[in-house]
Amino acid sequence: MSQITLADRPPGVEGSGFFATTLDKAVGLARANSLWPLPFATSCCGIEFMATMGSTYDLARFGAERPSFSPRQADMLLVMGTIAKKMAPVLKQVYIQMAEPRWVIAVGACASSGGIFDTYSVLQGIDEIIPVDVYVPGCPPRPEAILDGVMRLQDIVKSESLNRRNTPEYKALLEKYGIATDNG
Repeated sequence: MSQITLADRPPGVEGSGFFATTLDKAVGLARANSLWPLPFATSCCGIEFMATMGSTYDLARFGAERPSFSPRQADMLLVMGTIAKKMAPVLKQVYIQMAEPRWVIAVGACASSGGIFDTYSVLQGIDEIIPVDVYVPGCPPRPEAILDGVMRLQDIVKSESLNRRNTPEYKALLEKYGIATDNG
């Protein structure tokens, strides 16, 4: 008989019949366990991601039940495969269209560093055009590695402050990539 495992509760004050924590911790826990992935797959890493979504590896166990193919309805961008320089503006536009908060995982050697394609036409890592939160190594990475990357991102999301996206440091990061920071 299998036992259901629940998410660990955030640190807080506990007593008889009550539990108190900060809003940051409660929202972080909810966000970390309900990430909606937007797969941006161009090569073989996309096939490994498909296996990750299948029943054997089951990414849905981690709250990523519903892959979204609309940037406005996703908060976790998974870039998988070779990104040609002609594709870079499209990828950047997809990132910009995502609502805040948004996170990025670079899956595989090509998305992380250009992979074996050290040529003029291939982007040498997506971090040249958008900020990346987690890198998943491999060519292509196994589904277990993709799951590990998602779990690492969950750790980041759990500990992120609600105000981080409004800080001057975050706005400076986006400006470094040429991404407007005004919400209006």
